[in-house]
Amino acid sequence: MATRPWLLPGAFILLGLIWGSSFLWIKIGVQEMDPATLVAYRVSIGAVAMLAYLRLTGGRLPRRARELAPLAALGMVSTALPFFLITWGEQYIDSGTAAVLNALTPIFSLILAGLILHTESVTLVRVLGVMTGFAGAALLASREFALRGDLLALAGTGAVAAAAISYAFGASLSKAMVHGTPPNVVAAGNLTFGAAFVWVFTFLSGSDPAFPTQLDSILALLWLGLLGSFFAFVLLYFLIEHLDATVASMVTYLFPVVGVTLGVVFLREVLDARLVIGTALVVVGIVVVSLRYDQVVGLVTGLRGRG
Repeated sequence: MATRPWLLPGAFILLGLIWGSSFLWIKIGVQEMDPATLVAYRVSIGAVAMLAYLRLTGGRLPRRARELAPLAALGMVSTALPFFLITWGEQYIDSGTAAVLNALTPIFSLILAGLILHTESVTLVRVLGVMTGFAGAALLASREFALRGDLLALAGTGAVAAAAISYAFGASLSKAMVHGTPPNVVAAGNLTFGAAFVWVFTFLSGSDPAFPTQLDSILALLWLGLLGSFFAFVLLYFLIEHLDATVASMVTYLFPVVGVTLGVVFLREVLDARLVIGTALVVVGIVVVSLRYDQVVGLVTGLRGRG
C-alpha cells in the first residue's frame, strides 16, 4: 500500500524527537524517583500499551518456552539493563551528554560485529570512525568531571556508555534469535519481560516503589512510557517496513542534536566548546562506521540523478 510522500520523513523526524527528548524527561523524573522505580513504571506503562496494541491488531505472545526465552533475553539486554544504566547515570551528568553518549551504539555494534562475531568488515576508515567517536566520548566525560569535580560524573558517563554497549548486544541478539518473529510481538515481549526484570530489581535493591506525586514527574512517566517506550516502537517498525533497518537506524543521528538542544533550552544545561566539539566528534564517528560504501554510492548516484 502506498504511503503519503510526507509520511516517511515525518515518522523519521518524529521518532528522532521522541527518543532524543527522552533524556530530558529522564532527568526530570530522577529528581523525585529512584532510577529503578522510574524505569519500572516507564517500562510497565509501555508494556501495557504494547500488549493492548498487539491484541487489537490480532497478535499474541508465544506460549512455548523456547519462543519466550529469546524475548526474555532481549527484555534484559535491550530494555531493563540499558534503561536502568541511562537513568542511573543521568543523576550525575547532563541530559544532553547522556543523549550524545547513547548515540555510540552503532560504534559498539561495529566492534561487536567486526571483532567478535566477524559479521562486518573492519576497514581503516571505520577504525578511524571508532577512534573519532571515542575521542568525543572521552572529551564529554572529562567535561562532566570538570563541571562537577566529582568521580560520580565519570561513573555516570560510564553507565550511559555501558547502556550503548548493551543496546549493541541487544541488536545482535535480535537478529540472531528472534528473526522472523512479528515486530509487534518482539516489542511486546521485550517490554513485558523488561518490566518484570526491573520490578524484581526494584524490590531487591530496596528502592522506594511509590508512584510519584509531582506533576512534572507524572508527565515524565507518561511521556517515557506511552511515547518513548510504546509509540516509538510502532514508529520504528513502520519505518523498517517501508524503508529498511539500516536506514531506519539512522534516526540515531538525531539524538545528540535533540538531546543537547532540549537540555540547554529547558534545563539550562551549560553549552560550551567541549560539548559542541565532543558531540560533533561522536556524530562524525557514528556516521563513518554506519555508512557502507554501497550506501554512499547510492546516495551520490541519487543526488546526481536529481541534478
